[in-house]
Amino acid sequence: MIMDGSDIHYSKPANFSLKGILKLVRWPNLLIIAVSQYLSAIFLVGPPKYFTQYIGDFKLFLVCVGTVMIAAAGYIINDYYDVKIDYINKPDKVVVGNILKRRVAMFVHTGLNVLGLIAGLLVSLNIALINLGASVWLWGYSNQLKRMPFIGNLSVAILSGLAIAIVGIHYRPENTVVYIYAVFAFFISLIREIVKDIEDLKGDATFGCRTLPVIWGIRSTKSLVFVLIFLFTLIFIQMTAEMESSRIYYFFSGLTFPAVIFVYKLWMADTTKHFNQLSSYLKLFMLLGIFSMTLV
Repeated sequence: MIMDGSDIHYSKPANFSLKGILKLVRWPNLLIIAVSQYLSAIFLVGPPKYFTQYIGDFKLFLVCVGTVMIAAAGYIINDYYDVKIDYINKPDKVVVGNILKRRVAMFVHTGLNVLGLIAGLLVSLNIALINLGASVWLWGYSNQLKRMPFIGNLSVAILSGLAIAIVGIHYRPENTVVYIYAVFAFFISLIREIVKDIEDLKGDATFGCRTLPVIWGIRSTKSLVFVLIFLFTLIFIQMTAEMESSRIYYFFSGLTFPAVIFVYKLWMADTTKHFNQLSSYLKLFMLLGIFSMTLV
C-alpha cells in the first residue's frame, strides 16, 4: 500500500521479506539493547568474572536473546496496530500490509515472543516472568496504552530501563550502579517518547489517540519536557555524586551542556522535521550514556 496525496493505492505485500522483517523489528535498536546489556555485565557488574568470561557466559547470552526477541516482537505488534496512523506520520516507513502481509507479521511476532520466553526459562524463572510481563505489557501498549496521555510514554520508559536492570537482576540484585543506568535509560526514553508524540501529532489526532500533545497542545507538552529534563539533571548529579567513580560523576555532570542545547532546540522547534531531529539527538544522548559504562 502506497500513499499518494490523499489517495491510497494497494500493492501486493510478500509472504516473506527479510528486508521487511529487519526494517519492522528496528534491528539497529535491537543491536543497541544487546550492546548495552553486555556492557552492563562487563563494566557494571564486574568482578568476580573477567571480560572473556562474560562474553562466553551462555546464560547472559540467553538473557540478551530473550530481551531482544521480546523487544523485536513489540516493534512488530506496535506497527501492526499503527498502520493507518503511520501512513499519515511516516508513509515511507510502513511495512505491515505494504511490504509484508499482516498475517505474516503476526506469525513472526508470535514466534519471537515464544523464543523470548523459552530463552528466559533456560536462565531462571525470574527472568522468564520478566520476559512474559514485558511481552504482555508491549501488547497492551500497542493495543491501547500508547493512545492514553502519558501512560504510553511511561510504559516505554519503564521497559527501556528494565532492559538494563534485568542484567543486575540476573547477576547481582543489589548492584546499585546497574540501576543508576536503568534510571538513565528510563528518563531519556520518557523524554524521547514525548518528543516523538509531538512529532506524530497529526496522525495521532486524526485517529483519536489522546497523547499529551493532542490533549494539552505542543506548548504545554514542551513545558512538561523541560520539567523532566530539570528533574533528570538533578537526580543524576545527586546519584553519581554518591558513586565511587569520579569519572562517571564528571561525565554525567558534563551531560548538562548537551542537555542545555537540547532545551534550546526544543524551545525553538515548531515543525515535524525539528522534532524528528530532536528525537535523533536523544538517541545519540542515550548512546553516549551507554558507552560511558566503560568508565566505571
